[in-house]
Amino acid sequence: MQKGPLYVMGCYIFWGLLPVFWKQLAAVDSLYVLGSRILWSVVFTSVLLALRSGRFAGVRAVFLDKREWLRLTLAGCTICVNWGTFIWAVNSGHLLDSSLAYYMNPILAILVGTVVFREKLTHVQWLAVAVTFAGLVITILRYRQIPWIALVIGGSFAVYGALKKTVRTDALTSMFVETLMLAPVFLALMLWMEAQGRGAAGVLHGWQWLLLPVAGIVTTVPLLLFSAGMKTTSMTVSGILMYINPTLQLLISVWLYHEEFTTTHAILFAFVWSGLALYLGAGWLKKGILKKEEHPCA
Repeated sequence: MQKGPLYVMGCYIFWGLLPVFWKQLAAVDSLYVLGSRILWSVVFTSVLLALRSGRFAGVRAVFLDKREWLRLTLAGCTICVNWGTFIWAVNSGHLLDSSLAYYMNPILAILVGTVVFREKLTHVQWLAVAVTFAGLVITILRYRQIPWIALVIGGSFAVYGALKKTVRTDALTSMFVETLMLAPVFLALMLWMEAQGRGAAGVLHGWQWLLLPVAGIVTTVPLLLFSAGMKTTSMTVSGILMYINPTLQLLISVWLYHEEFTTTHAILFAFVWSGLALYLGAGWLKKGILKKEEHPCA
C-alpha cells in the first residue's frame, strides 16, 4: 500500500479516536477548551512554519491579499463553530450525534456544492439527499426532536470544506492564519473565565495541564497527515476511508462511554446510511461509465 492512503487513513483514525482525548478535559468548560485548542494551534503551527523553508512568506502573502485573508478568516470562524460544538458534544454525552454528523457530511457537502458551486447532481445523488432528508423529517415529526448537534457539526464542516476549496494557501499556513485571527478573542475570553473562576485553575492538576498545549498538537497533526496523503490518494479512496472516523466515534460512544442508542438514533442512522449507500453507489456507477467511455472496446 502506498504511503499516501496510509497517511489519509492515519488522519481518519486520529480523528476517530480524538474524543478520548477531549474526554480528559471534560471537567473544564468547553469554551475554555476550545480557546486552548485555538491558542496552542497558533503556537504549534508557528513553530512548524519557522522550521520550514520560506518560513512566514506564505503568511505575509495572505495578509497582502484581502480576499484570501477574508476567506481564511471566514473559514476560521466556521471551523471554530465545528470544533466548539464537537468538544461540547463529546463532553456532554452526545458523541453519537457527532458520529451521525460525519456520516451526514457527504450529503450536506453535496447540498453546499449544489448551492455554492452550481454542481450538477445525478438522479441517484438527488435520491441520496432525499433519503437523508426524509430521515430528518420523520425524526422531527414523530419524536419532535431536531438533531441540531449533528446538523451544526456536519453543516459547519461542509461549509468549511467549501470555503477551503476557494483558497490557494497551503494547509499549514491556512491553519495558522485561521487560528491566529481567532486567538485574540479567545485569549481575552479565557482570561475573563479565569477571573470569574470558570477557567482551568482549580480544575486541572499536575500533568493535566499538559493536556492544554497537546490540544494544539492533536489538532494540527491529523491535518498535516491529510494534506500529505491527499497528494497521492484518489478522492474515491479518501471518500471510503473517511467513514473510519464516524465509525470509531460510534463504537467509542456506545462501548466505551455507554451512550444510549435510542429509537431516534436508529431511524436517523438507518436513513443516513441508506443515503450514503446510494451516494457511494452513484460514485462507483459514474466511475464505471467513464471507464467504459475511455475504453469502448473493453
